[in-house]
Amino acid sequence: MALATGAREVWGASAVGRVVALGDGVSSAYAGRQVAIYRSLHPTPEMIGLWCERAHVHHLSCLILPDGVQSHDYCGSLVNAITAYAFLEQALAERHKAIVVTAGGSATGNALAVLACDRNVPVIHLVRSAAKRDRLRRSGMEHVLDTTDRDFDHAFHGLVQDLDATAIFDGVGGDLASRLVPNLAVNSTLSFYGFLAGSAPFTIQTLQVIAKNLTIRRFSNFESATVKDPDNLAAALLTLQNSIAGVSFRTAIGREFAIEDIHAAMAFKDASGRRAVLRLRA
Repeated sequence: MALATGAREVWGASAVGRVVALGDGVSSAYAGRQVAIYRSLHPTPEMIGLWCERAHVHHLSCLILPDGVQSHDYCGSLVNAITAYAFLEQALAERHKAIVVTAGGSATGNALAVLACDRNVPVIHLVRSAAKRDRLRRSGMEHVLDTTDRDFDHAFHGLVQDLDATAIFDGVGGDLASRLVPNLAVNSTLSFYGFLAGSAPFTIQTLQVIAKNLTIRRFSNFESATVKDPDNLAAALLTLQNSIAGVSFRTAIGREFAIEDIHAAMAFKDASGRRAVLRLRA
């Protein structure tokens, strides 16, 4: 993912690497360790990277990886893990009992499934094919619905009511979000965090907002209590350190490129959503 830093003009938002030096006040636990990096978690004016051989970032933008894992498997993982963690914390703070994830088979959806299971919070995963539904069920996810199923609306309405699922984590928007609203439970909160539906409009009746006491808003991990508070962020990173080795947190890599082929990497597209990865020389 590209993101410029300003004056230094070194791009990159997510990466993985090995710590070679520590700044003042940084725990020695980071020394020599492999870390997953999402630099936007705690930006500073001194930041450099991440598309460079040596990056300089705040330690609260880094997650220590367990020994023995393949580091490149986690080059884009921290953004999804922290987003899932921050949303779950927010949902629990607002006393929601269960969650609906519209991009149910996405990297963030997979991360949320693991973290919610650890907290005994049911999650309804919505996917767009029977094959993906069956795959997620085989992986251990209990509540998975295929939005293309003829009985989807009825099944979704019943499951939402049974689980009292009132926190909706929506990365799709458009027609799907519009379709869900009439089947949501009273006092639901619809949080938009993505727009896979592109420019397709989100359209609902005002009556639905009033009758269901529906809250509609965006979700940003940067605005969450988890990320905004350094103590909360440190606690989140420590929790994720104990979970991230699981297969659900691994980055889906489509192809690796050398830095000389950066333009090809930027143009890379994969139908299954796998990512291009730059491998830099240390």
